[in-house]
Amino acid sequence: MIKVSDQAKNKVASLMQEEGSSIEESFVRVGVTSGGCSGLSYNLEFDKEQKPDDKLFVDNGVRILVDKKSFLYLVGMTLEYSGGLNGKGFIFNNPNANRTCGCGESFAL
Repeated sequence: MIKVSDQAKNKVASLMQEEGSSIEESFVRVGVTSGGCSGLSYNLEFDKEQKPDDKLFVDNGVRILVDKKSFLYLVGMTLEYSGGLNGKGFIFNNPNANRTCGCGESFAL
């Protein structure tokens, strides 16, 4: 299961609306690739199509797609959003990560 906080849902809905879409029409695709200062990096993008190997999660009204390969790294994760003075952007609260980098965009197991 992948969860989405209320703040992340609101930001996703706002960004999709700016692109002329909605959370009912589009998906949020979350993935993991090798790279980054801690070894693995998060990817976050909008998508309109579900691929055959994607796992679909729906939480807080947001439809999330995760490819099979990334799922093992992301199970149990919560997507959050912070707009405060100390940082602005999406935060990946991942219980599987043993180490994260300072920017929060990469991690290690």
